Amino acid sequence: MFSRYTNIMVDNQNNKINHGSTKQNFQRLQEEQIAQIKQEFLNLSRRPSLLLHSCCAPCSSYVIEYLAPIFDITIFYYNPNIYPPEEFDIRLKEQNTFIQTFPLASSVKLATVPYDPQEFYTAIDIAKEPELANEPERGIRCSRCYLLRLERTAKYAQEHHFDFFTTTLSISPYKDALKLNTLGKEIENKLALETKGKNTDTFISRYLFSDFKKKNGYKRSTEISKAYNMYRQDYCGCIYSKINTEKQRENNATKKDR
Repeated sequence: MFSRYTNIMVDNQNNKINHGSTKQNFQRLQEEQIAQIKQEFLNLSRRPSLLLHSCCAPCSSYVIEYLAPIFDITIFYYNPNIYPPEEFDIRLKEQNTFIQTFPLASSVKLATVPYDPQEFYTAIDIAKEPELANEPERGIRCSRCYLLRLERTAKYAQEHHFDFFTTTLSISPYKDALKLNTLGKEIENKLALETKGKNTDTFISRYLFSDFKKKNGYKRSTEISKAYNMYRQDYCGCIYSKINTEKQRENNATKKDR
């Protein structure tokens, strides 16, 4: 059975997020899920494996600190949205440096995917919907980017038999935790249906719920970033977020000058 975690926020009959309330506590749901994972893998006499999609080292910092005592973690650096290419390389280098120097990350591995920004542009389809370029974060453009990266993460997790997969993205106050967790669970369900249809392998990589910003998670990530003198970018990653951030900065500067 691929869904074994019970909570008022999960519709177990349909194995979906319950959208009856917009106030979903995914941090609490994750804590309950982890408690059951610990018991499950204690009985199996091994640690669970986790494929952790990471957008950058600062966002992964607290997440690794929090999860490394429980999971065997592999960072999955798949971010075709990042612009320009030099920024992609800087963030990847910083990610690698962090897991080599942070004590709790000593056993963390790193898996990367070659940079191909066309995957991002195809996924968000701004050519057909140019108005999405000016959207603030949490809009349709971002949701499509979430989906792209989560699907690729789940695919890799399934192919390499990771027990669980998730993303660091919910560490950011600007990211939509409800959307991220809904997509993550839907992707797990899709994997289950596809696997059941093949009748060849019963293994299913499961989604780990998260809202890492909660319980001072975001604050802790900034503390670790400062302690390790990490490069901390001032925009999410894509060219549209970069342009919008620069416009906002200019607008703020203009207001101050008035």
